[in-house]
Amino acid sequence: MSWVGKSAVEIAEAVRRGKVTAPAVVEEHLRVIAERDGRIGAFRKVRAEEALSEAQAVQERGDLAELPLAGVPVAVKDNVAVRGEASRNGSAATPDAPAAEDHPVVARLRAAGAVVVGITNVPELCLAGFSDSVYGVTRNPWDLKRTPGGSSGGSAAAVAAGMVPLAHGNDGLGSLRIPAACCGLVSIKPGQEVVPPPEHDWYGMSENGPLATTVADLALALAVMAGDMSLATPGETESLGVGSAIDDYPGGLTASEPVKLRVAVAPLPLPQGFAVDAEFQNAVAEAADVLGAAGHTVVEQLARIPNWLGTAAVATWFACARDDAEGLDPRRLERRTKALVRTGRFLGRLGMDGSAGRDRWRAYGADQWFGNADVLVTPTLATVPPAAERWGRRGLLANMRANLTYAPATAAWNMAGWPAMTIPYGRHSTGMPIGVQLIAAPGGESQLLALATQLEAARPWPRHAPLG
Repeated sequence: MSWVGKSAVEIAEAVRRGKVTAPAVVEEHLRVIAERDGRIGAFRKVRAEEALSEAQAVQERGDLAELPLAGVPVAVKDNVAVRGEASRNGSAATPDAPAAEDHPVVARLRAAGAVVVGITNVPELCLAGFSDSVYGVTRNPWDLKRTPGGSSGGSAAAVAAGMVPLAHGNDGLGSLRIPAACCGLVSIKPGQEVVPPPEHDWYGMSENGPLATTVADLALALAVMAGDMSLATPGETESLGVGSAIDDYPGGLTASEPVKLRVAVAPLPLPQGFAVDAEFQNAVAEAADVLGAAGHTVVEQLARIPNWLGTAAVATWFACARDDAEGLDPRRLERRTKALVRTGRFLGRLGMDGSAGRDRWRAYGADQWFGNADVLVTPTLATVPPAAERWGRRGLLANMRANLTYAPATAAWNMAGWPAMTIPYGRHSTGMPIGVQLIAAPGGESQLLALATQLEAARPWPRHAPLG
């Protein structure tokens, strides 16, 4: 029996019960990575020897039968510390010294029994919605000519191609939800102070989180990253409509008698001047219909995100580039990064760093715009992902046009600090997956997971890309 393609929940249960060993599971996945990643480019580094050694250590743990992620192979994004590995953040300009300690999120994954099989590719300094860098071009398993999104694109591609069942990523302006939507996955950006953030937290906007193929795997991984297993167990979520949850972690979340939520549907929430593909808008409407049929109250949200927030989001992007490049040799940075940094410095001297808009939106703007809904449903992307190419070598205008055309719908919720997730919902006429975004007020992670479970049950999605 092959464990490649199985869910994290299934693998962990089998390892805990002695049906398979952690080294055997990891070895199978390393073999598949060797077979598939040459076409996809998801990994900057594959930790073959280290992963097998760490899998054996997991197998020998006295608490093996209690580990929620026992023997589960995971990939980690190349912008958090993994003990013994350099964190290059997609750049030739960053230090190549190995980290002395794991980032707390990596430490929690390992404590739960997960095995880090590799470090995944990102765009330079995680500054774009693509995943190309000096370490190569990462491609979308659904269509190798297209990008898997970014900046957690290597992680998303690895999961969508079946090379790992779970991956770590983070999300500063959409960097979990964008690649998950591009690759037909589920992902969640938690709200503030749920999961320890990355070192570069982008003015409190960036959060670590998981990418997975099922809501059950996502909930379990989020619970481990948060150090709060109530996010994956029934005790704390029964009032939110999640019952029959995890019994020795075999099955994750299942819906039962949910409370009735007020769900606002916004097929076109973007500032004036932005468009959303009609098929993406239809997917949002159909998802809302499913939630209405499940008993939730569905209302329309016809207002658009204010233009001043879009301007603040772009200015914040430039400011983050300026800050993250501080101390790096500019001669080793890519053309796009240099342009972002120069613009960020120029705007900063004018006092235009996006901070006023961020503060206004976070303090009261998001709450006023959201209204009295419990959950908002929007498109995750505005159109299908663009080509996979060396965007980092292109100029600022080309990158801005591409990023803002296809992925403008996520940044508002980083700026608010609110939890948001994406789930696959149908296929576009191009054959690419369509992602639907669910957003809740702070503390609403369990609400989002409960609704995602209902949508998954109503319209299951292919868990992996149909690689030829």
